[in-house]
Amino acid sequence: MDYMTIDGRCVPIEGEKNILALIRKAGIDLPTFCYHSELSVYGACRMCVVEDERGRILASCSEQPRPGMVIRTNTTKIRKYRKLIIELLLASHCRDCTVCTKNGNCELQNIAFKVGIHAVRFLNNREQVPIDISSPSIVRDPNKCILCGDCVRTCAEIQAVGAIDFAHRGSNMEVTPAFGKELADTDCVGCGQCRVVCPTGALTIRTNVTDVWNAVADPKKRVVVQIAPAVRVAIGEKFGFPKGTNVMGKIVAALRLMGFDKVYDTNFAADLTIMEESKEFAERLKNNEKLPLFTSCCPGWVKFCETKYPEFADNISTCRSPQGMFSAVVKEYFAKADEEEGKETFVVSIMPCTAKKGEILRPDNFTDGRQDTDSVITSVELIRMIRQAGIKFDEIESEAPDMPFGMASGAASIFGVTGGVTEAVLRHVSEDKDHKALSQISFSGVRGIDGVKEATVQLGDREVKIAVANGLANAALILENIKAGEAHYDFVEVMACRRGCIAGGGQPLPMGPRTKAGRSDGIYAVDRESQIRFADDNPVMSQIYEDVIAGKEHKLLHRNVENV
Repeated sequence: MDYMTIDGRCVPIEGEKNILALIRKAGIDLPTFCYHSELSVYGACRMCVVEDERGRILASCSEQPRPGMVIRTNTTKIRKYRKLIIELLLASHCRDCTVCTKNGNCELQNIAFKVGIHAVRFLNNREQVPIDISSPSIVRDPNKCILCGDCVRTCAEIQAVGAIDFAHRGSNMEVTPAFGKELADTDCVGCGQCRVVCPTGALTIRTNVTDVWNAVADPKKRVVVQIAPAVRVAIGEKFGFPKGTNVMGKIVAALRLMGFDKVYDTNFAADLTIMEESKEFAERLKNNEKLPLFTSCCPGWVKFCETKYPEFADNISTCRSPQGMFSAVVKEYFAKADEEEGKETFVVSIMPCTAKKGEILRPDNFTDGRQDTDSVITSVELIRMIRQAGIKFDEIESEAPDMPFGMASGAASIFGVTGGVTEAVLRHVSEDKDHKALSQISFSGVRGIDGVKEATVQLGDREVKIAVANGLANAALILENIKAGEAHYDFVEVMACRRGCIAGGGQPLPMGPRTKAGRSDGIYAVDRESQIRFADDNPVMSQIYEDVIAGKEHKLLHRNVENV
């Protein structure tokens, strides 16, 4: 076996693509700004530099390991080098750390402390530029950008959107939309993956916390809240729970302590989505039209398709997302009570997704011209609200959601992971409803973290071809293959974020492989432990269809595509 020597220790080379991977395998945590395993190697920040036996300085992220190499990671020269880099970054960086939303969770802040920065010798002569708050999803503060390029590569390589890029040269270089446009005027889909990789506060979530607090305090408002499936397996991390722990009961209890009038589960609306989308899929298969059927649960994907591939827009399901269905149905449910009590139902949704903030503003998601979801907060914002309220989250007793929108199937819960929507639909259309059938569906090829998955299932006498994509660049590959006639599918599920909603732009950080795996396992555990595994077995479903939705299916559960 080949070896390298790292800080005097022999470390075996086992297929690692760069020296940095070997260093981390050896138990040494080198700081990095611009390195992400899923992105191309950029080598710009120079924080991961090492010194070889001849005194040469090498960027470990871009240097391939070679047998017999001898490197050191913590020499006097290296420490001085890293410290100077951080000091220069801070010299042109906004230093209002105490009021920054990334305070305490900022890589620049963490690394500055780690390398021992106690003062900055240089003045900040960089011109202050306006903060871009045009997007309903993301706030862009160029004054906090350190030009690491993570957001640029994520937007281009993972999402194939390219809404931002480098402009100008030298000290005038900046990351910006083309021609100095605001983010809202670009092809940005609001997915928030740029915010996920940003090491500073240059890209952050557009917060709606104040709006929600004001609504809760308003006696004329009935404040109803819905909780998405991926939220419950993510926020526990910030309160000391193991990764992927399902803390739904504690979320419900915390929201009641905050003053919300009704606490419901978005999973109920996911069951509605399963019912409606399955019906639409069966009809399209029967008529052999507008195939493949593309899922419509992910607003980032919907906008991407409409912007980049408008020729496929008619193939997107007309079903609203679970968020949209829930809000429309709940407002219809409380309409009479609101009139009698002189109140207004105000719907808040707690989502793992920043793009959901934009979805609620789309006219095709309105009902009779009315905005159904009044405000969206992300998992990160919910964590902030719990802390603002002084709630000891790890100590409060768990509680159950309110009825009737608090009961859901296990199939609904797996909407939070890539392949989950497809699996839920397959369960619904399957003729067999036993555990063996469930197992066969789960092993049909729709599960897993691959960017593109394909499966073939038998529905009656027809062989149905399915594709599942996570990450918009992977969705683009599927669309290009369909356009070229190189692939044919009947059903395609797309989620904008790699690995699905568990890794959404509004989820807490850090979000490494173990965190994502833990959240995914947590989602599947909710499904396995559910007494109801199929949407059509939800006993509340028929009641809501009969009492609230009857005759209004298209109005409440489907997008008004004529308003797009």
